[in-house]
Amino acid sequence: MSGADVLILGAGQAGVQLAAALREGGHDGRILLLGEEPELPYQRPPLSKAYLSGKADAPQLRLRTDAFYAENRIGLRLGARAVRIERAARRVRLASGEALAYGHLVLATGARNRALPVPGAALDGVMQLRTLAEAEALRRRLGTARRAVVVGAGFIGLEFAAVAAARGLEVTVVEALDRPMARSVSPLVAAHLRAAHERAGVRFAFGAAVTRIAGEAGRVAAVETADGRRFPADLVLIGIGVVPNAGLAAEAGLAVADGIVVDALLRTGDPAISAIGDCARFPCRFAAGAPVRLESVQNAADQARCLAARLLGRAAPYAALPWFWSDQGALRLQIAGLSVPHDRAVLRGDPAGGQGFSVFCFRGGRLAGVESVNRPLEHVLARRILERGLDLTPEQAADPAFDLKAHAGAQAEGARGRAPGA
Repeated sequence: MSGADVLILGAGQAGVQLAAALREGGHDGRILLLGEEPELPYQRPPLSKAYLSGKADAPQLRLRTDAFYAENRIGLRLGARAVRIERAARRVRLASGEALAYGHLVLATGARNRALPVPGAALDGVMQLRTLAEAEALRRRLGTARRAVVVGAGFIGLEFAAVAAARGLEVTVVEALDRPMARSVSPLVAAHLRAAHERAGVRFAFGAAVTRIAGEAGRVAAVETADGRRFPADLVLIGIGVVPNAGLAAEAGLAVADGIVVDALLRTGDPAISAIGDCARFPCRFAAGAPVRLESVQNAADQARCLAARLLGRAAPYAALPWFWSDQGALRLQIAGLSVPHDRAVLRGDPAGGQGFSVFCFRGGRLAGVESVNRPLEHVLARRILERGLDLTPEQAADPAFDLKAHAGAQAEGARGRAPGA
């Protein structure tokens, strides 16, 4: 039976970063990284942006070169699927029947697309976007499609809609809620995104629950909703979120609640098993109370570094500030912190002025998050303010004469280490 000192299930951003950080930190034991996909580990965010639009190809998306793994003595097994964790024996069973022993097991299993449970969801032309293979298939379809319907107005749906509209397709976005990205951004930013997409030719149908995808001769023909509307399509993208890959953990008796439950040190209930990245639910000092599960490159990479430090004997609670971004046509949305939920939002800048703007979101009188559209410097300053726990009032945030840069630097020493709400 083969095995590893550190066995990592999942060769995405979190898994690869963990392996690299362990080696950079001086870990000398055997590291084995298992990935279910056949490709070298790659970045996922560009799939719905640069890759889909043809501005990047597969080799440009690779997280590391093939030589990196050999040079750093990181075992990489691709096309390998784990089917069971045998905790008592400290081993993982693969679909091939092989058993891999571990000293420490890391679950970096990510997430999978949420399925749309309606008739017709398996028709030819109904697609999802999470893997490189799915992105490649979707990119080919964009070359021949004329009318696209997107189910879901979240990050992936809107990024795809922007690319498809720029390619000249008729695009309709069908969303069950009353605005785009309702679970992620403030109404102010949502309204701006909607208007920008509509100017680019994208049509929206809000409050629309999809009940059926109609087909002709096995191919998609239209999307139908509960209120009787019918949206013709020869290409449909389902973008209604993801489900964490927590099945292995649950079957092994570990705590699972919309993700694998870990503590502030990213430990599961088994001291020999940790979880990081999209699959992990963890306590977050920037959240509104309950533990959270975050889907972002930042979170995956920072959790990997935090776990590597613990495995190398330098344990510290995970306390990184969450941040996110989305490119949608000419718009770059950047979010610092967790702005949803909030009880007050103030605008800095003019959405109609062409120079970008930010929305500062407050929760319980404290800054919770900042949503910036085409204002990269303001995003950087917002991250600094939130990371350092600096005081900022809604009146200061809304005042264009208030020097945000000076404020972010001047208070740093006095507020270092203080968490929001502390």
